[in-house]
Amino acid sequence: MSGRSRLLHRSTQATMRFEELLSEVGGFSWFQLRIVLLLCIPRIILPFHFLLHNFISAVPSHRCALYPSENASTFYTDAEKLKGSIPREADGSLSSCRAFLPQQSTNTSEGPSALLPCQYGWVYDKSQMTSTTATEWDLVCDNKTQNQVLATYFFIGVTLGAIIFGYCSDKFGRKAMLLVSLVASAIFGTMSAFSVSYVMFAVTRTLCGVALTGMSIICIVLSLEWIDVKHRTFTGTIIGLSWTMGSMLLALVAYFIRDWRHLLLAVTSPCILAIISWWWIPESVRWQVTNRQITKAHKQLLNCAKMNGKHQFASSLTTETVSKITFAEDSIQNYSYVHLVKTPKMRRLVFCSGIVWFGVALSYYGISLKISGFGVNIYLTQFIYGAIEVPAKCATYFALNKIGRRKGQAWSLIITGILIGLNTLIPAEQGWIRTFIAVLGKGFSEASFTIAFLYTAELFPTVLRQSGLGYTSFMGRMGVSLAPLVIILEDIWSSLPSAIFSTAAILCGCTTFLLSETHNFRLPETVADVEQDKHKVDQDIQEEINGIPMNSVIQSELL
Repeated sequence: MSGRSRLLHRSTQATMRFEELLSEVGGFSWFQLRIVLLLCIPRIILPFHFLLHNFISAVPSHRCALYPSENASTFYTDAEKLKGSIPREADGSLSSCRAFLPQQSTNTSEGPSALLPCQYGWVYDKSQMTSTTATEWDLVCDNKTQNQVLATYFFIGVTLGAIIFGYCSDKFGRKAMLLVSLVASAIFGTMSAFSVSYVMFAVTRTLCGVALTGMSIICIVLSLEWIDVKHRTFTGTIIGLSWTMGSMLLALVAYFIRDWRHLLLAVTSPCILAIISWWWIPESVRWQVTNRQITKAHKQLLNCAKMNGKHQFASSLTTETVSKITFAEDSIQNYSYVHLVKTPKMRRLVFCSGIVWFGVALSYYGISLKISGFGVNIYLTQFIYGAIEVPAKCATYFALNKIGRRKGQAWSLIITGILIGLNTLIPAEQGWIRTFIAVLGKGFSEASFTIAFLYTAELFPTVLRQSGLGYTSFMGRMGVSLAPLVIILEDIWSSLPSAIFSTAAILCGCTTFLLSETHNFRLPETVADVEQDKHKVDQDIQEEINGIPMNSVIQSELL
């Protein structure tokens, strides 16, 4: 049977695959390009908040105040005046958390009893930052853990948001929940900037984390569900580059805005632009067809065909044609997270992908939240960390088309772990060498994160794709939430955090080899597709679908 005859035979059956129709309305043209560019706006906003802790909660140099009313202008008081009041550390710097008893000399024979915690609060060096959460509520010394866990509170919110938006997006649609995410992010981001207490700030940042997760997991899924097979890698890379742009812009914005409240307002304001652009983002037609919203899906496909210049095909496309795009009987069931573990291959997919995401997120944020200690100021480090993601993502695009998703995911994560471990062996004095290794590790960790979003979206079926990405995002955010707490362990042993990040990345990277390859396979639509590998059509049929115009096939069905 010839290729055309085989496709004609397929078209006379009761079902028609979505990719076949998508190729006729344009699998990647002006309509899809507009979607991708519009969805880049919310993605740019994400690193503004996800990496914001590095700046709004930075801890500047500080020492004990010598009297209750002492202010920041006296931080650089003459060293001779401080000699009898503030002890020196082993490296010669002033102690940040201890002071001598009043009128106590520096005679070492008096021993440790001559020292006390700061009695009158702290004086901060405000030459670099006007205000941070650390200086606002004195979250230093014995209270420094409270400052660090602010990042954990935020990512706990992100973790909860992954579950909430994953389920709701499958139930109520991608576009509707994206709007909820954008509006809620704007509200809670603004509220957090006007916090009057530590507790209020912690609560509003947690709720902001919940809201922002919607942008994180919806944008990538919504874009991929409109894209044909051969352009998915390119689309994932472009969406990923928008995060990179946001990461570099954050360094620039933070450099010019040194007050934490003003900085929070500045990074939240782009939500307004994203809300405006939302009106031009279409709903996922895959989701509409899966949920039997045939009339709406037909309208979306017509708009797509017309914008892509497929006017002849648009004139013959009817709701009857769209109704024959079906994904089997189980596609119209009401799905929940329980369905992720009801069948054997789905259980394995859930288990392995969750472990991979935990390792990806833990290692990525283990590097991203540690931007000091390299001999370079934090603004430049943040910018370099963002800039290295550009070649990392571009290299990822070409590598994925050569080695596939599974190997790309595994080796990018394993190499990240090796580089993190290697950096612990380099002396602190070798600042630029440590920075180079850290930046290289950041590049590979970014590659692993870029692949994770694309790979996961291709592994889960349409009926559970958003729930699957919500679950894996939940596992990833568990790793992110632990990252700030792991960093605190450096007080026990300076290399302990790096050892944990390195080990986790290597072990989780090895787990990737237990997952299936998805490169050049169409997206699975149902659980049955995953269990029976129905979406993995053999190469000759795939080439026929990609190479033979489907217009005559669908026209014959209309007749």
